[in-house]
Amino acid sequence: MAATDTSPTLSLSDAWALAARALQANGASVAHAASTAAALVAAEADGQAGHGLTRVASYSAQLRAGKVDGQAVPVMTKTRAAAIRIDAKGGLAYPALDLAIDSLAPLAREAGVATAGIYASHHIGQAGRTVERLADQGLVALVVSNTPQAMAFHGGAKPMMGTNPLAFAAPLSGRAPLVIDMALTLVARSKIVAAQKAGQAIPADWATDADGKPTTDPAAALAGALAPAGGAKGAALALMVEILCGALAGGAYGWEASSFLDDKGPSPSVGQVILALDPMAFAGPGFTGRMTALAETMTAEDGVRLPGDRRLVSRANAKAQGLQLSAVLYSELLNLAGDSR
Repeated sequence: MAATDTSPTLSLSDAWALAARALQANGASVAHAASTAAALVAAEADGQAGHGLTRVASYSAQLRAGKVDGQAVPVMTKTRAAAIRIDAKGGLAYPALDLAIDSLAPLAREAGVATAGIYASHHIGQAGRTVERLADQGLVALVVSNTPQAMAFHGGAKPMMGTNPLAFAAPLSGRAPLVIDMALTLVARSKIVAAQKAGQAIPADWATDADGKPTTDPAAALAGALAPAGGAKGAALALMVEILCGALAGGAYGWEASSFLDDKGPSPSVGQVILALDPMAFAGPGFTGRMTALAETMTAEDGVRLPGDRRLVSRANAKAQGLQLSAVLYSELLNLAGDSR
């Protein structure tokens, strides 16, 4: 680890170890801490800081309060030949996601398609990481997760549905998988919070106020609802995710779930659904060539890049140079870990 007063730099392994110590010190089991720290460091390395190490503090507060069960062991039930149901037991989501990934790969190869539904779960974090891990094993994968209320139903004003991320990944020969990862709100709530702190107005299409009217006032937006990406179509996709994760998987709906960000209330208990497909059951050996042709066609045009490629650049830089953390974040992690350095 190298550090200055303003910009500590940690290797990926040192960042993982520090995050894991912090989570354990606040009530996570060794397994929960290891899995969660790995996911947070991966997000940080990919340039997804909102799903990265800043989450350690809020996760730790929830562990201490009992909102998250840091000792929970997810339980899997095989309900059909290629369908599994996982009870996350009110713990952090990452151990349940690990269990799903490990279980889906062999089932998908056997049956062609395999699905996991997870309930009593928590924040999925960087959703693209879940499907990328399956694509690294040669599978095509899709994951959806619902989240606490942030978006109104189409035509409504009250936040009810979550940001409801979805992610898709497909393997590409000779390089990292193609990954598409997005939330279904137009912007993240964190952008509105940042504008409020800076005393700046926001674009009128980002959110509506409590009366359902477009607003440029970030305070009014935070009291209202985030706008869906793509208007009515985005709201319909978010509703689809609520059905998959709430009704199908058995998680709480967005309007029933408590916040991921504070230690108030019961477990959020949201749901996730993961679908894994073996290309050999569909296109057979021809899938690899078809994916290569798609990638070559896209990148042949100036200005076009494959989705997710920016994160690969960030990941390579983090691996080579380490993670630069703010002094405030580094100090926070040390304090949470009980480290006196």
